[in-house]
Amino acid sequence: MLQWYFQISIFVIVAALISFSISLLLFLWFPLSFRFKLQPLQGFIINLLLVSFGLLVTWQKDVRHNHSWYGNYYKDSSYLVVRIDEPLVEKPKSYKAEGYVESIIQNDSAVPAKGKLLLYFLKDNTKNDLHYGDRIIIHKKLQPIKNSGNPGAFNFQRFAAFQQTFHSVFLKEKDWAPVRGADEQPVNQLQQFIFYAREYLLSVLRKTVNTGKDELGIAEALLIGYKNDLDKDLVQAYSNTGVVHVIAVSGMHLGLIYVLLFWLFARIPFINRSKSVQVILILVSLWVFALVTGGSASVLRAAVMFSFITLGKNFSKKASIYNSLAASAFVLLCYDPYFLWDVGFQLSYLAVIGIVIFQKPIYNRIYIQNKWVDKLWQLVAVSLAAQIPTFPLCIYYFHQFPNLFLITNIIAVPLSGFILYAEILLIAFSWIPLVGLYLGKLVAGLTGLMNKVILWINDLSFAVWDKIPSTVFSTWLLYVIVIGFAVWLFKKNKNYFKYGMICLLAFTMQHTYYKWKIEKQQKLIVYNVPRHQAIDFVKGNNYQFVGDPVLSEDGMLQNFHLKPARIKLQLYKRLHSLNDVFQQKIFYRFNDKIIGIIDKPLLMEPPSQKMNIDLIIISKNPNVSIAQLVKVFNCKLFVFDASNPVWKIEKWQKECNELQVKVYSIPAEGAFVYNVGI
Repeated sequence: MLQWYFQISIFVIVAALISFSISLLLFLWFPLSFRFKLQPLQGFIINLLLVSFGLLVTWQKDVRHNHSWYGNYYKDSSYLVVRIDEPLVEKPKSYKAEGYVESIIQNDSAVPAKGKLLLYFLKDNTKNDLHYGDRIIIHKKLQPIKNSGNPGAFNFQRFAAFQQTFHSVFLKEKDWAPVRGADEQPVNQLQQFIFYAREYLLSVLRKTVNTGKDELGIAEALLIGYKNDLDKDLVQAYSNTGVVHVIAVSGMHLGLIYVLLFWLFARIPFINRSKSVQVILILVSLWVFALVTGGSASVLRAAVMFSFITLGKNFSKKASIYNSLAASAFVLLCYDPYFLWDVGFQLSYLAVIGIVIFQKPIYNRIYIQNKWVDKLWQLVAVSLAAQIPTFPLCIYYFHQFPNLFLITNIIAVPLSGFILYAEILLIAFSWIPLVGLYLGKLVAGLTGLMNKVILWINDLSFAVWDKIPSTVFSTWLLYVIVIGFAVWLFKKNKNYFKYGMICLLAFTMQHTYYKWKIEKQQKLIVYNVPRHQAIDFVKGNNYQFVGDPVLSEDGMLQNFHLKPARIKLQLYKRLHSLNDVFQQKIFYRFNDKIIGIIDKPLLMEPPSQKMNIDLIIISKNPNVSIAQLVKVFNCKLFVFDASNPVWKIEKWQKECNELQVKVYSIPAEGAFVYNVGI
């Protein structure tokens, strides 16, 4: 965290490592009695060494610090030799793939390079021409990955940076060409095997689970985490009901695989005689599954943990579950420090910690004699235990809470387990036509049943509590409240009850202050939605929308671009016209501000006296010139939204600079937020 937020130089890091290493060595040379008295100092030095090591690992993982990174040499005139590092994925208007830059060609000479790149190909015959491992040469200006700047929007720039990806490029047919020849490098055989395995598994599912797209999408996601065939509304229903984890391959899936492997290898002749062979086969199977499913942080956490557990059992060692958790986190963060910001990593560890801490105390609260009701109560206890430490983070990231998570987990978790085992049998016996046919029908039937139950629960009006405001500060307060009350209940320590109540009071005050600020807000937001006009006039919790009708519909565009801002700003009610917004033709008066929205050619003669105007928003590529507008309006600021083509915005910007007029480009600078009350 220190390295990411403060970007400490390598010289300071190395100096710290050397200094603390020397300090520790000097400390070890002191007499034993002296070291015994100053044991805390030794611990402090060791912790500083670990911090310095963390700084070094994080610095080293950042590819921008590598002298071979293509960004150190790239120019707009450069040619790049790029390797396709994954099968192409179909998008609505393009094919997407991750590329890896192998060299840069400048002045007829090739410079070896490295670094990831997001490639988007225009939809044509590209998918048939390009495969994993192919190399292409491209000549197109790279675009830095940027955020939209829309309030509350997902920070894609940071997410991509954690994947060591900083540029993207959209390629038409003329912008790239395949590289063939003797110098072609061999592909990564392990990676090729993983992609082949994924493709084989998908082909089996598509051939046998063919009753409906929703059933197939859930089956693919549940088995190997493949999400391209998932219906967005169905995924939202799973999220609303608190069971999205069953279709996002996680530790639960790996646990089911582990139990199956342990049972299976203990009963196969010859294998069951050797513990070492069983351990090797279990570990290989777990890691192949983890890699085939994409190697997400939550799956890798489970794979590392189960590896520790399996090895420990083989050597008759039993470690504390907390040590296993800490060791797996340490190993994963040494491999990739940026896992720390991964939502799956955070929720995975919190859920396991919650189960370890809270499951037994919750379960022991109620004694049930009936065997099957007791098993049901065990599942309820696990769900409650996992929910306690994860709900503040879920509210922070997703701004909603699934009110019926207990019911849906009781149904979906066992059912998804049956589906997963049925899919494994399907893959194993799909080569037998009749068996494959009936297993495919079984998988389709079970996934269809699970979908129907989840959709039915999702349709209940009280299924989800959404649009919950949350900040970093309020999230930390919630965690302190949870910890305080938990320690008070388990340890009977009244002081922790006091701490919990104090934090609850602080949380209430913070929420009240936030609500007061929301009620006082008066803003104009021009959103960054490519090829679309989208403007919100905001007052308190109400808003008036001006823009393309397609953005008024509750669909993908609105959910991705507009909904996060409206949740963050707590905009509940859309009005046809706000009380303080008065419209006359292209002009809007909001409080004492005058705003013009120009989205068509302006048919006005220059007046004898210029009209004073605070803001002009130009949308939908109207045939106007800035010189023409300056003759009519005395404007403080011109805003060009993302519905205009970039080349036209650049032309207008040049005019504004010549006329010494202030300008704001939304495609270049992100969404424009104008505080009207100021």
